[in-house]
Amino acid sequence: MECCVKGISVYYEVIGHGKPLLMIHGFYPDHRLMKGCMEPIFEGDSGYKRIYFDLPGMGKTKAESWISNSDVMLDIVLAFIDQVIPGENFLLAGESYGGYLSRGIIARIPERVDGLLMICPLIIPDASKRKLPEKQVILRNAALLSGLDAEAAEKYSSISVVQSEETWHRFRDGVLPGLRLADTEFLESLRSSGYGFSFDIEKHDRRFDKPALMLLGRQDSGVGYKDAWDILDNYPRATFAVLDRAGHCLESEQHEIFNCMVSEWLHRVEEYLQQEKGAAV
Repeated sequence: MECCVKGISVYYEVIGHGKPLLMIHGFYPDHRLMKGCMEPIFEGDSGYKRIYFDLPGMGKTKAESWISNSDVMLDIVLAFIDQVIPGENFLLAGESYGGYLSRGIIARIPERVDGLLMICPLIIPDASKRKLPEKQVILRNAALLSGLDAEAAEKYSSISVVQSEETWHRFRDGVLPGLRLADTEFLESLRSSGYGFSFDIEKHDRRFDKPALMLLGRQDSGVGYKDAWDILDNYPRATFAVLDRAGHCLESEQHEIFNCMVSEWLHRVEEYLQQEKGAAV
C-alpha cells in the first residue's frame, strides 16, 4: 500500500488487526528488516495490527531533496502516523536509526505511545563520539562466505558477528534487498549534514514511564551499547539487556532470546493497558 505524506508516496504494509504497532527500520535497509524479525513473534496472534513502512530514500519510498535532516524525517514519520492511525494510541518498535526516530516520537507525542521497543538503537548520531567495542567476529564461517558473490559477502561480513547459514538467510531476505534499493547519495548527504536532531530528545518534560525494552549487542561495533545506559533513567519501566554473541544484527544472531524478550515486553504492555483501563472505569 501507499499513502501520500507531505507530497511523498510512502510505501507500507499492514498485517493483522488490533492494537497498532508501528515498526521503524534502520538506515539503509527497508521494512523487510523489521518484518523478518518481528512477524515470527506474532504467528497465530491477531491482537496486533503491525505497520511496516519504508522511510524516504529506502525501500520503495523515494527521497526528496528537501529532506535535509532528521528533523524533517521525523516530521514525515509523524505525518504518516496521523494518516494511517489518526487519533489512535500505538506501540512503537525501532531498530538502529529507527530507534533514534522512535525517541523523537516519544519527545513529540509521548501520550500516544503505549510501549517502546528499541533494537540496537542509535543513541549518538556523531560516530566519533560513540563508545564502541572493537569489531569482533564470534563465529567465523569462511566456507559460507566463499560461496557468496563478492557484494553480498562484503555487506554480510561487514556487520555479522555470528556467521551461519541461519543468520545469512535472514540477512539475505531481510536486509540485503533494502541495501540494494537504498538511495545512497541521499542517505550519505543526510548522514553528513543532518543526521542528528536539532533538539535534545532526552530533554523533554517527563520520563517515558510505560513498558519499554532496550536490546543491545555486546559486540555491536556500529552503535555500541554503553551509550544507551546513559539514557536509561528516562525510561523507568525499561528492561535493559546487553547480549553476548550479538552485534548490530542482534535480532538474528540471538533470535531465540530476542523472541522471548519481545514477547515478555508485549505481556508487560498488555498488563499496563489493562490496569489503565481498570483505573479509567
